[in-house]
Amino acid sequence: MESVQNIKQRFEIIGNDPKLNRAIEKAIQVAPTDISVLVTGESGVGKESIPKIIHSLSHRKHGKYIAVNCGAIPEGTIDSELFGHEKGAFTGATGARDGYFEVADGGTIFLDEVGELPLTTQVRLLRVLENGEFIKVGSSQVQKTNVRIVAATNVNMFDAIEKGKFREDLYYRLSTVEITLPPLRDRKEDIHLLFRKFAADFSQKYKMPPIKLEDNAVDLLLKYRWSGNIRQLRNIAEQISVLETHRNISYQTLYSYLPQEGSNLPAVIKDKKAESDFSNEREILYKVLFDMKSDLNDLKKLTLELMQNGSAKVQETNKNLIQKIYGSKEETEIPFEEPRMNVIPVQPIPDQEEFEDDDDDQDYLFAETVEEEETLRLDAKEIELIKKALERNKGKRKAAADELGISERTLYRKIKQFDL
Repeated sequence: MESVQNIKQRFEIIGNDPKLNRAIEKAIQVAPTDISVLVTGESGVGKESIPKIIHSLSHRKHGKYIAVNCGAIPEGTIDSELFGHEKGAFTGATGARDGYFEVADGGTIFLDEVGELPLTTQVRLLRVLENGEFIKVGSSQVQKTNVRIVAATNVNMFDAIEKGKFREDLYYRLSTVEITLPPLRDRKEDIHLLFRKFAADFSQKYKMPPIKLEDNAVDLLLKYRWSGNIRQLRNIAEQISVLETHRNISYQTLYSYLPQEGSNLPAVIKDKKAESDFSNEREILYKVLFDMKSDLNDLKKLTLELMQNGSAKVQETNKNLIQKIYGSKEETEIPFEEPRMNVIPVQPIPDQEEFEDDDDDQDYLFAETVEEEETLRLDAKEIELIKKALERNKGKRKAAADELGISERTLYRKIKQFDL
């Protein structure tokens, strides 16, 4: 069995972090078996190295090794890519095609971003894991394959299972052995080592002297969060190597290449904040609606008493109610002394005695009267505004519609409705 140090040199893995060493040890131990392995870790931590180690140390090392990015293949074609298809199976299938599981028979398939697989494909994959059988798209013939599956994901699989996006039985089939790679921020001692390795590689690639960090720049490098992990560190090293003319990199120079810390906040915090803001807005909206309903009921009650008892008496007995609806007298003048109630009665108004005998009929009568009055006032006001807008814009409907804040089509309908 090869040592961890030999494997690191062979696959150019940089770092001495205990968690990284443990992950490599597990890969070495599981390689000689045919056990399915699930590699987990954040995006950019180098998960693709583990399946290569497993394949190279297994008895399948002379077979094919195929890496498949499940998240990069469209949902409509992923079954065809993995399991193949027959001629005429779908539009554009001009000939039969062998899938990855058929091509890699006797070898290893690495399913990267396996958490992105559609549920229908997950069912097919589960069958392969259970008994090594699959069916091509458009075929009814069962085929056998002898393939070692190593999968990787940066998705929280338990959350995906809870949300119904990933099958629980498939998860346990894939994760017979689970290997977790630590994020770069948990490998503080490896960060500067990796940066120097990348700087040397880019120096050789672009034929220029390697960049070197000053002491305070090294401190900044170690304190940064590196949410993009090794991939982000490599990109920063490449940018600085190409763009900077001075090869000694100061704190300020390195800082200018690092994204601001605010952009590294976890997305879940933003989602919670947005959800909280929406909840607060909804509560405010409900409160406004309830207040409006209460004010409308008070207004109906006041209007009814005005029609029954006259304005002077009502003003005296309902001062608080009037102030609640219309505000204080200093804010607005309420013309109660000479009320203009242009009421169009629906039917003859009975005497006061009849009101006292039948309260239900009384409420119905005044509700009808007030509703008719409001409808007529609205129509009249609408006609008046449309006429003024047309006059101001010399009959141009588009300009008049813009001034009224409605569409030209709505204005045209209103003109026909009111016969203007």
